[in-house]
Amino acid sequence: MTTVLKLGGSVVTDKSTPETVDEDRLDAAVAAIANAAAEGRAAAGGARAGGGPSLVVVHGGGSFGHHNAEKHGVSDTAGTRDAGAVFEIHDAMRRLNDAVVTRLQDAGVPALPVHPLSAAARDADDGLSLPLDSTATMLSEGFVPVLHGDVVVHADAGATIVSGDELVTTLARGLDADRVGLCSTVPGVLDADDEVIPEITAFEDVAAVLGGSETTDVTGGMAAKVRALLELGAPAHVFGPDALDAFLAGDDAGTVIRG
Repeated sequence: MTTVLKLGGSVVTDKSTPETVDEDRLDAAVAAIANAAAEGRAAAGGARAGGGPSLVVVHGGGSFGHHNAEKHGVSDTAGTRDAGAVFEIHDAMRRLNDAVVTRLQDAGVPALPVHPLSAAARDADDGLSLPLDSTATMLSEGFVPVLHGDVVVHADAGATIVSGDELVTTLARGLDADRVGLCSTVPGVLDADDEVIPEITAFEDVAAVLGGSETTDVTGGMAAKVRALLELGAPAHVFGPDALDAFLAGDDAGTVIRG
């Protein structure tokens, strides 16, 4: 079984303060992943290097990526040909990725970084190409690939942003994932009364209640998350940090999105 899990930027960083890791939330997420990995290894009898089910982690940019992307006017649609700007945005994300991977390894999770800038590209029609041979081999050898939102080269546009949400759907399709989860700082997709919407099957049904992010987010906030998961064509979950253990254990969590 292959699971693709995204840790939102608001889970791993303090989005209100540029380039600041949210130590408590990140540590809690790492502990949940480490516990699930240990249980998976035990259930598998330690038969494979990583043990148990395969896991791919994607994390958002939070106060690292979004802050620097906004500084240079780069988004998922607006590009730049300034190599210095591209490097600055990517370097911020690389440093955040280092923090996530290091904590996972310290907790006993065999995590390895995968940087989209070095592998992905967009064509002139905005289509994303992300070769997955390396990621698939990491999984087969028991490693946990850790990808992140990033800048990627874009034909006729220089370089633009690829969001963690788009990476999730690309990975889920390309790796034929069995489960997909997006962990944010809310318990699910909320309605007008701040109650969790149990299930979403069409964007039009929830468009009126999906607002933008309260902090800088160049990839669209919750609305973009819902759109991306509806396009996946397979059930996915949006949930809060308190439900991460349940999701990793195979239980339902938060809002179920079925396109």
